[in-house]
Amino acid sequence: MKLIIQIPCFNEERQLPLTLSRLPRSVAGFDLVEWLVIDDGSTDRTVEVARDYGVDHVVRLTNHKGLAAAFQAGIDAGLKLGADVIVNTDADNQYEGADVPRLVEPIVRGVADMVVGDREIGQLKHFSWPKRLLQRVGSWVVREASSVRVPDATSGFRAYNREAALQLQAVSRFTYTLETIIQAGKLLVAVEHVAVRTNPQTRESRLFPSTSAYVRRNALSIFRVYSQYQPLKVFWGAAVVCGLAALGFFIRFLIPFIEHGGRAGHIQSLIAGAVLFNTAMLLGALGVIGDLLDAQRTISQRTFERIRRIELQLGVAPSHYEPGMTRDGGGNGAGRSARGNGAPRGQPPPGGSADREALEV
Repeated sequence: MKLIIQIPCFNEERQLPLTLSRLPRSVAGFDLVEWLVIDDGSTDRTVEVARDYGVDHVVRLTNHKGLAAAFQAGIDAGLKLGADVIVNTDADNQYEGADVPRLVEPIVRGVADMVVGDREIGQLKHFSWPKRLLQRVGSWVVREASSVRVPDATSGFRAYNREAALQLQAVSRFTYTLETIIQAGKLLVAVEHVAVRTNPQTRESRLFPSTSAYVRRNALSIFRVYSQYQPLKVFWGAAVVCGLAALGFFIRFLIPFIEHGGRAGHIQSLIAGAVLFNTAMLLGALGVIGDLLDAQRTISQRTFERIRRIELQLGVAPSHYEPGMTRDGGGNGAGRSARGNGAPRGQPPPGGSADREALEV
């Protein structure tokens, strides 16, 4: 059993040493615990620091792609490096690294495929009330869209077993947290949550320049994710509102029109009602189109999962992969794991245990 802890990084030269110093090198239930850093186009010494502190694997993106893309690149690399469980954590030491065993424990027991760390937002003093409110709204959206009850849906401290990682694919460029939980709820992925500790804030968030930007961007992301996965509710709900408003304007026109025998009426109400009625019809049509696209997304998701499994069987190497440092300072993080599976030095192993057995056959 192999556990890979992945850390998406963007210019984390200063914070990364503290984060790595808190991560475990051994976890009950696993034979190997390895670290993977995803360098999201950093311009500082993030990669050099990672190697100095014994990171086993590095995925170096050519330029800055964003957190969601870095997360997805890490999941893909972790699978191809033979991980049975992948833990994602932040590079700024927001989450307590010593809680990794607590996070993976439901997966080790076989009662969950995906575990989300609950920061217990209500007790975090450095979270302003708009952030807490938006976090609650985000968690509500996740519950409505996926039927998965997770109290801290925006938490990035998560664990995935191999089957869950194979099925999940984040398409949003801004955030992966809400979308992956909704996907999990629609797929054969059992989701649990555990309480985890957080550390004092080491720096301001680079994702959001201000609280207003945090609220604006997350609100937009919440709307986009919900409308993508629940198009009928969103567009038909808006269509009903416009339809009722159109009916009100039509009544406002008809009452004086009937009372005066067709000689008087509020023409402006008739025009407004007609516009709203057309809007309602358009929104209803968009809901149907969105529902058809949602069905196509499901088919594409299944196709993606099968392609990913084929890649693992064929031993396709991770994209943008570079070896890290072994714990003994040998200079080749992939070699230690790959040599045990008969792979050449410096080449990552092809998939997990089941995939390796298939390749040997």
